[in-house]
Amino acid sequence: MTDRPTPWPGEPTDEDAPPERARPGPADKGALGERLVDAVDASDAPDVVFAVSRRGRRTLHTGGTAPPPAVPREDLRYEIGSASKTFTGLLLTRLIRSGVLTGGEPAAVCLDPTRPAGPGPVTLAHLITHTSGLPALPADFVPRALPAWRTNPYARYPAERLTGTFLRHRPKHRPGTRWHYSNYGVSVLGHAVAAATGTAWEDLLSAYILRPFGLNGTALRAEDPKTDATGHRKDGRTPVPAFDAGGFQAAGAVRSTPYDLLAFLEAHLDPAGSPAAGALRAVRVPVLRRGLGHRHVHTAAWFRHPTDGGPMYFHSGATLGQQAFLGFRPDTGTALAAVCTRRFRARDPFIATAYAFLAEE
Repeated sequence: MTDRPTPWPGEPTDEDAPPERARPGPADKGALGERLVDAVDASDAPDVVFAVSRRGRRTLHTGGTAPPPAVPREDLRYEIGSASKTFTGLLLTRLIRSGVLTGGEPAAVCLDPTRPAGPGPVTLAHLITHTSGLPALPADFVPRALPAWRTNPYARYPAERLTGTFLRHRPKHRPGTRWHYSNYGVSVLGHAVAAATGTAWEDLLSAYILRPFGLNGTALRAEDPKTDATGHRKDGRTPVPAFDAGGFQAAGAVRSTPYDLLAFLEAHLDPAGSPAAGALRAVRVPVLRRGLGHRHVHTAAWFRHPTDGGPMYFHSGATLGQQAFLGFRPDTGTALAAVCTRRFRARDPFIATAYAFLAEE
């Protein structure tokens, strides 16, 4: 979810307990700690957290332009916007590997079993890989969202409208032939998977991702003003309401703590110790290249970028008042979760700083 509302068989069971992970102390006073301090300062936001895990050792630094909140910044729950798609991609992969789905199901048939699949249908796999032929957002999103443009535009586009629009849509390109990033497509995926399994999206996420990974501080909606981080407009001073994803849950509704995000990333670094080992390995595998001129390759959950030591995997996200960057590098055993409470703006330093931090490890 960008900060702008326009285009802009053999798996361990879910009941297996996740490994316990120690909480870190203050940032190291060595080179890593100094880099974290610089990264937080460069982000220029009311609240900032850079949390790093390097070969199992966690280091975290917090700061910001605003006075420290009553609850420590590292214990707040932050909106991660489009980085939610990493949870969605892993969830779909777990469902496929467990035999619940194949990924080749036509999304329209999942949503409406009475309709024929037809030739060349949009499948669940097309939706998660951004090759469905759908635009970034539904054609009627803007007029629908305008009355709440500066507050919560996505809240004005509920699930029923989103799925109905999809069932009437005719893609301009044959599914699977072109890559085009689409919040719309991944959101449709969430509703199609829920319909196909007969289980609400929130319950699927909890059963296959949150509980198995021990992510007790992760949710799909704001729950407590004391522990949910407050986002701000571009000026870094004006607060904005908690983000409501409306019908776009699978694309951008996740909010999480830095500790939970690190645990999620650490599982990707060390799949052998996870209750979802096969799926975690699968989401590293490239699915397609974005196109000529792009170094980035897309997997079922991540962007994959080459480095001298090997690939790094990452995804950023933003809402109308917060930003997030998630990434990991198997070659260095490093994971980074960075969050801040200010809306994206032109030449914004936050994502660039987080990306550079991970790329230069």
